[in-house]
Amino acid sequence: MKLILTQEVTGLGSAGDVVDVKPGFGRNFLVPQGLATAWTRGGEKQVTQIKRARNKRSVRDLDHAMEIKAALEAAPIVISARAGSEGRLFGSITVGDIASAIRVVDVDKRKIVLASPIKTAGRHEITVRLHADVLATVVLDVRGSKK
Repeated sequence: MKLILTQEVTGLGSAGDVVDVKPGFGRNFLVPQGLATAWTRGGEKQVTQIKRARNKRSVRDLDHAMEIKAALEAAPIVISARAGSEGRLFGSITVGDIASAIRVVDVDKRKIVLASPIKTAGRHEITVRLHADVLATVVLDVRGSKK
């Protein structure tokens, strides 16, 4: 079964790739989850649009990755969240929250490495995988607020 991937699937391919998978995997997992669409001749336009969007978000080369790393590590990222008196958050800070808080560059939330959601106020170090050879260590400052 031929499918066009709409998002990156680990071990299969990235967005815009045309892949051949077993019919059950495509029908029961990829298509219902919105990770792929059926391949058609008219779908080639969709492939070019997906690849154009992917190229816009992606890191061009190693030098570009180093520039982004320097920009990310220059200043800490500040996130405010409701917290109790002892600094424990009501809820947690996830990779989606971190990706939206990064204002320097547009970082895909799938590139942020976080072992578990952050549940306490304070300084935390997170890793952003920019390139195969470049990892940025970013300081995240979570500030707890009463309201």
